[in-house]
Amino acid sequence: MQNAILHLDDIKVLVDSFYNKVREDALLAPIFDRVIQDRWPEHLERMYTFWQTVLLGEHTYTDSPFPPHAKLPVTRAHFDRWLELFFMTLDEKFEGEKAAEAKWRASKMAEIFQFKIERYQQKGSRPLI
Repeated sequence: MQNAILHLDDIKVLVDSFYNKVREDALLAPIFDRVIQDRWPEHLERMYTFWQTVLLGEHTYTDSPFPPHAKLPVTRAHFDRWLELFFMTLDEKFEGEKAAEAKWRASKMAEIFQFKIERYQQKGSRPLI
């Protein structure tokens, strides 16, 4: 039986399980490893606070999520794979309203980030925040 996403511990299970998949993925791992290097604990902590803020309404994340992604060499294939792994993790571990909300929010975030990154890559313009 799967659990609902109700507490920070649930967010940690989601984030840790998801990034374990990312770190093993042939498409995504090289990009994440190049950018994050040995700062995985810091990155995971940031992701805990991000999803805690987004899904639980506990405002612990204070950064802007897009700027660190603006210059990444990613395409639609990367976003599609990111979503595939994220949804897979949610389906394996969770059910309920917050799991569905997490999928919706991740989809919207991927769509917006992809648009902004493509615009930046094509126009060489300053990233939209």
